[in-house]
Amino acid sequence: MEHIRLPKVENVRLLDRLSPRRSRVGTLYLTATHSIFVESEAGGRSETWVLHSLVCSVDKQAAGASGCPLLIRCKNFQILHFSIPREQDCQDVHLSLQRLSQPERYEELYCFSYKPNIHEEERRREWAFVDLKADYRRMGLPNSLWKLSLVNQHYKVSDTYPAELFVPESAAPPVLVGSSKFRSRGRFPALSYYSKENHAAICRSSQPLSGFSARCLEDEQMLEAILRSNPRSDFMYVVDTRPKLNAIANRAAGKGYENEDNYSNIKFQFMGIENIHVMRNSQQKMLEVCELRSPSMSDFLEGLESSGWLKHIKAVLDTGVFISKAVAEGVSVLVHCSDGWDRTAQVCSVACVLLDPYYRTLKGLMVLIEKDWISFGHKFTQRCNHLVRDPKEVSPIIDQFLECVWQLMEQFPCAFEYNERFLITVHNHIYSCQFGNFIGNNQRERGELRVHEKTRSLWGYLWMNRAEFINPLYRQNHSQSQGLLRPSTAPYCFKFWRGLYNRFDQGMHPRQSVEDYLRVIQEETHQLEEQLDSHKQKIAQLEQDQEQVWNDACTAAAFDKSPTVWALGKDLALANTPQDYTGGFIASSPRTPKAPDSPLILAPQDSNQKADPNLSNGSDQESGIADLSCRSPLSEDSTRDPDSDEAAYSAA
Repeated sequence: MEHIRLPKVENVRLLDRLSPRRSRVGTLYLTATHSIFVESEAGGRSETWVLHSLVCSVDKQAAGASGCPLLIRCKNFQILHFSIPREQDCQDVHLSLQRLSQPERYEELYCFSYKPNIHEEERRREWAFVDLKADYRRMGLPNSLWKLSLVNQHYKVSDTYPAELFVPESAAPPVLVGSSKFRSRGRFPALSYYSKENHAAICRSSQPLSGFSARCLEDEQMLEAILRSNPRSDFMYVVDTRPKLNAIANRAAGKGYENEDNYSNIKFQFMGIENIHVMRNSQQKMLEVCELRSPSMSDFLEGLESSGWLKHIKAVLDTGVFISKAVAEGVSVLVHCSDGWDRTAQVCSVACVLLDPYYRTLKGLMVLIEKDWISFGHKFTQRCNHLVRDPKEVSPIIDQFLECVWQLMEQFPCAFEYNERFLITVHNHIYSCQFGNFIGNNQRERGELRVHEKTRSLWGYLWMNRAEFINPLYRQNHSQSQGLLRPSTAPYCFKFWRGLYNRFDQGMHPRQSVEDYLRVIQEETHQLEEQLDSHKQKIAQLEQDQEQVWNDACTAAAFDKSPTVWALGKDLALANTPQDYTGGFIASSPRTPKAPDSPLILAPQDSNQKADPNLSNGSDQESGIADLSCRSPLSEDSTRDPDSDEAAYSAA
């Protein structure tokens, strides 16, 4: 609270980005975690909440006749344009938001102050929901070819790697340590994905410190061990995700890439994905196009093309396709970029989505992000700008992975259990710092921060609300949902993701997606099916009651040996015999009785006696079938012996 210069400003206008003349007037409140705009409405109270950790930039513009403009851009691509009456008030709000949106220490992040009213046991269950050991067991690990290594248990070999890693069974600890010394940041080759069907594997690492001529025996033995762990292939791929020129330039700094002459039975492949700086600039250009007030179609498409954003998405997806096809064909792959935590994470996780239907399920994607991004040390704090750090380290690497998944969902709408809303929600909470999953740059830092003890996990929250994230088109047994996905990566197949980048623009285009329409229809269908089941149960109960009525009537007729009389009102001349009764009704189905020519009533009592009004209650008016049991000769109203002739004559 000490950073808030002005907690409340009245008569603030919130301008519409597409139509500045349309504005809402209200009061702006500043709290320790949120900025809240409360609109002044006669009919009710409308609020707009902005989490400070989501604020990307705050720009104070030149004052005008209508006030002092303040432009707030958020990391989830929301843009808020305020107009504050007094310039000094605008200056105070500007300085306050600048400090509140740029925390300097981890303890200032929202996740450490976010304390919902839940029990400690529930919070622990949230963190235990995603179990990476269970995912490796699902892959069939450990086995005779791969083992769990504790060589990095205390983060002494690589401080950015997880404590537990799967490595080839034949790789001894000295080989692992020696290989780590020859790899950037000590990130030696480790297993990311294993196919138990054909023993092919995806391994990941950082670039070797080869320079122009350096080599390392332990690193060569490490790659040989990976090759031997796949008995069905006599070679393996080494995929360098960088452009070749970048990799060659790194040689001058003592880094570089593997020399095929030094490593036996490898095939080397460059893939041409640009570095974090190019990606940051590309997204910024794309967002500038999105912010155009009224662009023509040609201006928008030209701006999108010049940004190069979709070209970079295509490069990431192309690499994932290459890796997944290699593994599907039974060939193991080692993937690296420079340090092995950006482009490597992107392509390994994309390949897993293409290869394994499990990662196309709701829980599977959570496990995949936990494994290939969080556990393997993607630098979330720096890349997502959680704290005040070097702005050159910020880059939308995780955004590109989520967009690759969305592009695949567009091509294979029945193959994914989750919908677009799930991807957008994950993206929002990666930057919101509301949960502890994406705090810190690696597993070691998160352990030191004790995020499992002090914060909540996003995965438990998403699973609890999973009904909102289910794709109505998903079919587990559909052909798209099985085995390897083979997407088309032709340029025309890539779309602009307006659901992410323009979802806050009201009036620009319909905001409800096709999946939302289908979900509403699905909910309505479910309600109708519940009503149908309820009606079926009622009908079954009525049929059961009706059948009981007929059974009672038939039983009564079978034991009645007196001449039962059927009459038309009081006209006894048209009475039927008991044989007609039994033949006409008992022989017929109780549900489809053979109706007589005229409506019949049973008259066992004196014709001069008035009808008892209570007897009418015995009929089922809804079904239209008379309850014969209450008018049978064995009725309680009869005080005579039903077997005597005297009773029959008296009734006549």
